[in-house]
Formats: sequence, C-alpha cells, structure tokens
Amino acid sequence: MVEPRFFLGTHQPGWLRDGVAPLFVSDRQLCGYRRLPVAAGPSALDSGAFSVLADGGRFDPPAVYVARVRRYASEVGRLVWAAPQDWMCEPWILAKTGLTVAGHLRRTVDNYVELRDLAPDLPFVPVIQGWRHDDYLTCSELYTAAGVDLNAAPVVGLGSVCRRQATGEAADIVNGMRASGIGRLHGFGIKVLGLRRYGQRLASADSLAWSYTARRQPALPGCTHRSCQNCPTFALAWRSAVVASIPRHEPLILFDAGCDRFDRGAGAA
Repeated sequence: MVEPRFFLGTHQPGWLRDGVAPLFVSDRQLCGYRRLPVAAGPSALDSGAFSVLADGGRFDPPAVYVARVRRYASEVGRLVWAAPQDWMCEPWILAKTGLTVAGHLRRTVDNYVELRDLAPDLPFVPVIQGWRHDDYLTCSELYTAAGVDLNAAPVVGLGSVCRRQATGEAADIVNGMRASGIGRLHGFGIKVLGLRRYGQRLASADSLAWSYTARRQPALPGCTHRSCQNCPTFALAWRSAVVASIPRHEPLILFDAGCDRFDRGAGAA
C-alpha cells in the first residue's frame, strides 16, 4: 500500500521556506504577504472557503482568486494543488447561507468548472461536498454532467467530514466514493481517529489539530515559549506520530500508543 501524503496544516506560511514536511497553507494567510516565502518543499493550498462561509462572508470573484493562486504558483512554487471555493454542507453552515444542500453542491461544482476554465494551467482540484452519503453521490453526478471525470482526477477533495471524521458515517462516505471509482481522495481536516479508521483508503489528508492540542499542554522540554501552538518542533513530532498511526493493511488499527503524547485535548481526535 502507498502511504497517504499527510499535509501539515499551518498558519505560519514562513514555514514554507524550511521544506521540512508537506504543508497545507491557506489563501487567507498568504494573500496578506507583500513578499511571499519561496517554498523549499511541496504544499497544497486551502481556499479558506470554510472560514468565509462560517463568518457569513462572500467569496471573492473566481478571477480574483485565480490571480492570487497564479501568484503563489509563480512566486512561492512547489504548489501540488489548490482547493476551489467550495461550499460546505454542515447544517449550521446552511443556516448561515440560507441555502439547501443541493444549492451548495451546485455552487461547488460550478466554481470548480469556472476556475478550471479560467486557468487550465493551474492545479485546481475538484471537491465533492455533501452531508449524507447520497449527497456525495449526487455531487459526483453533477461533476459528470458538467464534463468533469472525477475518476481521472489526480486528487479529489472530500468536504464536510472533518467534524465527524472518526465516525462510521465518514468511513461509509469514503468507502462509497472509492466504490464509485474515485480512488484518489483528499480528506480535509482528517485527524488521528479518522486516519486510524480509514486513512489507508485516502491518497492524502491534512490537519491543523496539532496547534489546538499544543495550546492545552505544557511546552515541550527545551522550548522556551509558554505553549507550542506555533512550534515547528511540536508540529513535526505530532505529524510523525499521526503518519505512524495510519493503518498499512486491513483490519484497521484502532489504537496506536505512539500518538498518546500528542493526542491529549479534544481537538486532537
């Protein structure tokens, strides 16, 4: 089995210069940089879509987002892929937008198609959204109707699962997408418990949970800061423990003692 690529989420884009691990960085962080860091290692770009919708805001026009991603690809470099401005389907997000799941699915597909058409040279990836299992199948059918072959995509993001990432429902969604032929899934915000259940079925995943965990623990021995919430030493050790916990075969490994030091706190699971 090929080990899933685990992108370390960070709100410190300057870490791109170090190249110590594949990083997951946000457009919301990078867009404020007048002089961008030059990447020494690979990274993927989060559009910040969840925060936009959670804050009740509106997306920038796709052409504006494309211009920023083009700048990152050129000036930062080593960009593996970029997420679209997708529409999450958690019930409380729907309550903020006043739209239905079907409306969010349509907007997600339309945005990807527009980004792809505006910039076919940039590595935008499709994202499947939904809440129930059938929603994800509906979303994949909308992509097919729009002429997008998800089975041929190098990466397909799987949205709206991070807050239930360790549940049987999330595992069923992953299995259902793979059964439909979509094999290279990226799990957004999939943390330790989710990776233990179905990490071997993902092509990649990302998480920023290490920072949440570090805020609730004493700093590591040798660290001089009050907490390790912005500490690369803690982040890299947490990532190593997470990667080690991903099952390499069936049946799934449900517990891994190597992660205990970095699992304490509600945000680690």
